[in-house]
Amino acid sequence: MHDVPRTAPVRPGGLTCRELVELVTDYLEDALDAGDRARFEAHLDACEGCIAYLSQVRATIWAAGHLCERTTTPTTMDALFETFRDWKPRNA
Repeated sequence: MHDVPRTAPVRPGGLTCRELVELVTDYLEDALDAGDRARFEAHLDACEGCIAYLSQVRATIWAAGHLCERTTTPTTMDALFETFRDWKPRNA
C-alpha cells in the first residue's frame, strides 16, 4: 500500500496527506459533510499519491468482498483469520 509521505505535508484542499488517509473510510461510506468532502476531493485533484492510495483501498475492499471459502485456499483463510482475530473497531 501507499505510505503516507514522510516529507513536508501536502495541503491541497486544506488537508495533509495524513489527514486524508484518516478520512478515507468516511469518504467511501459517503459520511463526510459537504465541506469535508469538497476539501477531500480538492486534495485528490492535486495529489497523485493520495489518488493511488484511494485506488488501493478501493481495490482491497473489492478483493476482500469477493473472498469465499470455496475459491480461497485454506492457508489464505487461516492467515486472514489470524490477522483479523483481535481486530476491534476504532470506536468500540
